[in-house]
Amino acid sequence: MKKIMKLVFRPSVWLLLSVLITPLSMGQPAASKPNIVFIMADDLGYGDIGCYGQDKILTPNIDALARAGMRFTQAYAGSSVCAPSRCSLITGKHNGHNRVRDNVPHGVFLRPDDFTVAELLKQCGYATGGIGKWGLGNPGSWGLPHMQGFDYWYGHYDQDQAHYYYPDHLWENDRVELLRQNKAGKRGAHTHDLFTEKALAFIDKNAATPFFLYLAYTVPHFSDYPKKSPEVYIVPSDEPYTNQPWTSTAKNYAAMITRMDKDVGRIRLRLQELGLSENSIIIFTSDNGPYTDVPEPIQFFNSNGGLKGGKRSFYEGGIRVPFIVGWKGKILEGSISSVPIAFWDVLPTIAEITGYPADVNPDGQSFLPLLTGKGPKTTERVLYWDYGHTRDEYFQAVRKGKYKGIRMTHKDGQRKFELYNLSEDPEERHDRAGSYPDIVADLEQEMDNAYTYSADYDPKRSRR
Repeated sequence: MKKIMKLVFRPSVWLLLSVLITPLSMGQPAASKPNIVFIMADDLGYGDIGCYGQDKILTPNIDALARAGMRFTQAYAGSSVCAPSRCSLITGKHNGHNRVRDNVPHGVFLRPDDFTVAELLKQCGYATGGIGKWGLGNPGSWGLPHMQGFDYWYGHYDQDQAHYYYPDHLWENDRVELLRQNKAGKRGAHTHDLFTEKALAFIDKNAATPFFLYLAYTVPHFSDYPKKSPEVYIVPSDEPYTNQPWTSTAKNYAAMITRMDKDVGRIRLRLQELGLSENSIIIFTSDNGPYTDVPEPIQFFNSNGGLKGGKRSFYEGGIRVPFIVGWKGKILEGSISSVPIAFWDVLPTIAEITGYPADVNPDGQSFLPLLTGKGPKTTERVLYWDYGHTRDEYFQAVRKGKYKGIRMTHKDGQRKFELYNLSEDPEERHDRAGSYPDIVADLEQEMDNAYTYSADYDPKRSRR
């Protein structure tokens, strides 16, 4: 029955039905469906926001969102790099079941049988828009946003092109938009500014109907083209950082985050001006931990919040991210949750919020009870990540209750396992694997259970 139900709800079948019959909205009545604005930064660290302890970079608007809603202190990204993390968010699947499980090899994209949060919401009568960085499909593939439930898309399809802040083109739906202001190396149009303007326009256009806006910003990801420099193509520093005695890299990094913060404020203000604040959910997060190849994020800004590691790592600094939810009148203002959640929980949460009637069959679970204050204070969940399938080192991680295990398998077959008690040692300074062999064995079994084979990501094949 589940397979039949999923077939009925595929986009192609839904499009056919919409032609043959009058479209219907599933779930709750339209008047009670909240708008959903999901804002995601790129490589923003757990400690880069003021309400998470940042004392150098100014983020007053995101901090205000946290004061008005709920801040999660143990929220996890889908992965430690962008493509699989975004796939977990969009499909509700962890890395052991995902279609896209790594940034390499290139060319693995979403397919028709992948069910996305945009498809769910479209079937519930929502206008669905995506803006910014996609990374789950290129032209000619099934993975493009309009093939996966989005009515509108503006931005980058290719995640590598998203490294450019002044590209010569972007995509609007299935058409190329030439950015003549950036022709021949000019810097006339910064992508972040374009994304914000398109986001505001999408809100204006769809103010009369429930809408879902997935705003995947590319800041503060370091731009590494064309000179492989972290300072190339980064937005010029804004006040108050211009006169700070910092490196130019630090000024640029801070400026990008504060620029994004201002635009989060603009989006909240626009919802208020349109009378939508009472019936809108705003979620703010990041796709993974901070960049580690230059010292500023980790050493100068403490971007990982004192946690171990950063991007590409399965230590807490690589996968624990800021996660803030604002929902006026539904969430207790200034509330904080320490219950672990992960990106694959977003889809089932939205399904419960909208009253979606079908089984979404995700790996996650709804955190709506946490938002409304009706959920448990603690939970004994099993969370799973993997990464590096075609690289020299294959990483797997599991969190189960207070324990977290990380297994590293080298291409020659040698393995190393580390065990941490996060309740006592959130910085992961003390490996306890040698002291608790039974717990190690249990977590290794959880890893084996979570992984489903994918020919696209075979850990046993030669690394590239």
